[in-house]
Amino acid sequence: MTNDEAKSSKKIILRMKLFDKNLPVPEYKSEGAAAVDLYARVETRIPAKSIGYIPLNIALQLPENHWAFISARSSLHKRGLMIANGVGVGDYDYRGPNDEYLAAVYNFTDTEVMIEKAERVAQLIVMSREPVEIELAADFDAPDRGGFGSTGKI
Repeated sequence: MTNDEAKSSKKIILRMKLFDKNLPVPEYKSEGAAAVDLYARVETRIPAKSIGYIPLNIALQLPENHWAFISARSSLHKRGLMIANGVGVGDYDYRGPNDEYLAAVYNFTDTEVMIEKAERVAQLIVMSREPVEIELAADFDAPDRGGFGSTGKI
């Protein structure tokens, strides 16, 4: 086994609490899946042009120096919903027994959207956290590229 194979085979242990034990345990849905699917714990109605909160049935105790990345499932937009703030970030210290993860979603349609109990709505990826030290600088030694959104423009 090469060094790279050994590193990729190392598993991260994630402690997870389910609030409703009748719902499925989050799991990878294919061998190559990057994330585990998360389920709505209760039926949730999101009014038109409004933000709603979907309980995801999990509390986590992440390993030290790790964080949780919560994103929409790729099909969520077909329901007229998107994650309200783009993505969700679960910090290492959000780890109490009642710290249930929620998906904040925005209904961009003109009608109410109903999420059924046990519907898969979000995805979870556990990522390593590498703390940074901020170093303030008055100037940089690299040239400007032309401003935000300038790639490929003359």
